[in-house]
Amino acid sequence: MSDNYISTAGLKKVKEELEKLKAIDRPEVIDRIAKARELGDLSENAEYHDAREKQSFIEGRIMELENAVKDAVIIKVKQSDVIQIGSTVHATCDNGMEVKYTIVGHSEASPAEGRISHQSPLGMAFLGKGIGHEFELKIPAGTLKCKINHIE
Repeated sequence: MSDNYISTAGLKKVKEELEKLKAIDRPEVIDRIAKARELGDLSENAEYHDAREKQSFIEGRIMELENAVKDAVIIKVKQSDVIQIGSTVHATCDNGMEVKYTIVGHSEASPAEGRISHQSPLGMAFLGKGIGHEFELKIPAGTLKCKINHIE
């Protein structure tokens, strides 16, 4: 399995969600199941089946988050002239588009918010490159040429 790279802030969010699921959501759904059982026949009890489905989702999410916390590798951002996980990259592409992305672990990736996974094609193309480096990236529409302008 690949490392689960995550920022300190990202790990905090994961832990907060995990705590909420365990302390609030899990007890609420257990209570819903108990109340639905009191209504009698479970075979046609929509509230019971809905609560059980919700419980299944919560338990699965708890397991997923516990594994994420257990396997977390905190991103340590170091100033460098080489792009690494945690770096913020400013680049210009041959189509005139200027981009700014922060390279993060897959669990924090959100391209719309400027965070791309180190495992994405663009993330992998950026890693290890330096300021002034030019590279080509194959995309569905053809080939995109980019030049790295700045690294934070």
